[in-house]
Amino acid sequence: MRLSPVILTVLIAGLAYNTPPEMAFSRLLPAAPALAAAMWTVLPTVLLGTVCLILMIGLSFIFPDLGTWWTCAGIVAVTVAAAYGSHVRLQRERTLFQVRLVADAAQQVVLSPMPRLLGRIEIESLYLAAAAEASIGGDFYEAADTPHGVRLLIGDVRGKGLPAVGAAAAIVNAFREAAYGETDMVEVARRLDASSMRYNAAFPPEGPMERFATALLVQIPHEGRRIDILNCGHPPPLLLTNGEIHALESANPSPLLSLADLIGDRYSIDTFDFTPGDLLLLYTDGIAEARARDGEFFPLASWMGRQPRTAPHELLTALHRDLLHYSRGRLDDDIAALAVRLRGPAPQGSESR
Repeated sequence: MRLSPVILTVLIAGLAYNTPPEMAFSRLLPAAPALAAAMWTVLPTVLLGTVCLILMIGLSFIFPDLGTWWTCAGIVAVTVAAAYGSHVRLQRERTLFQVRLVADAAQQVVLSPMPRLLGRIEIESLYLAAAAEASIGGDFYEAADTPHGVRLLIGDVRGKGLPAVGAAAAIVNAFREAAYGETDMVEVARRLDASSMRYNAAFPPEGPMERFATALLVQIPHEGRRIDILNCGHPPPLLLTNGEIHALESANPSPLLSLADLIGDRYSIDTFDFTPGDLLLLYTDGIAEARARDGEFFPLASWMGRQPRTAPHELLTALHRDLLHYSRGRLDDDIAALAVRLRGPAPQGSESR
């Protein structure tokens, strides 16, 4: 690709030399520096324009009736414009590079590197921003190895852009503190809601719509056996066990973050069996709502039901591949997912309610 301006120059010059003068292929020479401006720096662009000018003058000695001076004037004008365009493009690329550095720094704050093994719990994460230019959006996740067990958080802030990133950061930072300090997951959820409310008060959302977030809290005791789930309006996790897929629906969903004052702060915890080899998938709605060209949603539950017993990393690699293939690489929303598996021998007995 980077050599295409040179190839174009050679092609035009060759056609101009080997065809009748009335076909006037030489008049296409200004296209070469114009193309170079899209991928080269200023100096190589100017040098290519100079080469085109010399070629045009050389062709005029072979074909005197080419209208040389008009074409030469066009080459000079296009080369000057191309050099300026190249300069502007480079400035914008530098600005975009700086913006991406800031986005990467924000990503490290909100989405810190996920530990792949906490005790006997294997964890893998996946994140895809809907905007091709961005590396982070309003989806978030976190994991903490606490005295109360391994605690996981995944959620989605309504909206996109920097306000959504700030709201996600406030929730994740609150979880990092509360996950260690609170014995009861209900109190963890209350602290997340309070942090979200404080952020919204400090940075009110634009427009009439309230800014809120869905969240899913999961607690897995170090010995395994079960998982405790507190669901604040988030899509239910999927559990793959013994070749069967189960959506872990909450009997009494808890309020979304920032809405507890409006609809009440009654939180409930549901408990399910979790044995060695089981795969648990936590995800945001961007996955379940990814669409094909015909408008059909991605069949996440049936897709996961077809997956073999595999490691979390391999599961999310397959999900990433199949999701992009299904949506033809066009995502309408940010995507986040956590895959969790309990390793080791099966514990004696199990608890479930």
